[in-house]
Amino acid sequence: MDKTPHTSAHPLYEDVLALLIASGFVSLGIFLFHQVGLLTGGTAGLALLLQQVTGLSFGLLFFGINLPFYVLAWLRMGPRFTLNTFVSVAAVSFMTDHLNGVLQIGKIEPAYAALIGGTLIGMGLLIMFRHKSSLGGFNILALFIQDRFGIRAGKLQMGLDCAIVVTSFFVVSLWLLTLSVAAAIICNLMLTLNHKPGRYQIA
Repeated sequence: MDKTPHTSAHPLYEDVLALLIASGFVSLGIFLFHQVGLLTGGTAGLALLLQQVTGLSFGLLFFGINLPFYVLAWLRMGPRFTLNTFVSVAAVSFMTDHLNGVLQIGKIEPAYAALIGGTLIGMGLLIMFRHKSSLGGFNILALFIQDRFGIRAGKLQMGLDCAIVVTSFFVVSLWLLTLSVAAAIICNLMLTLNHKPGRYQIA
């Protein structure tokens, strides 16, 4: 058996390709949510909520909301994580705002949008985490606490996301709120099951 130590570092071209793929997953999930009026947690959920209130584009709001969190990312997670996160947030902002140009959906059931959208966002976040990136905001906080205290990022993110969705009680119907909570659980279940510290390190 090969006993040679392995490293989790990825070359630049792998990071770029992975982050673009992950951003595609996340943007499609958010697009499905927006089509049926679902909300989500974190800064993405806040951007979706503000989009309904202000009429501004999701991309503009999402990009702007995340700007203050780069300071914490730089101080606590380092320049590589900060740069990768900036690229991911910018890519998701751009892709989500321009999906209408390449994708038109005539009908989608809210329950299906919650299931598939939550899965897509969770898979996108999983790829980002594996490549030292995030979607900013609470993702940065969750990863920092996981690295510092060993609390799983998925569990912490799930709690924060559900709390934000529940605060939207007066904005969406009870049915859409229920589906939004279910989508948040599905998204973060992907992280809880697949992003455990040390599981994929080979010595």
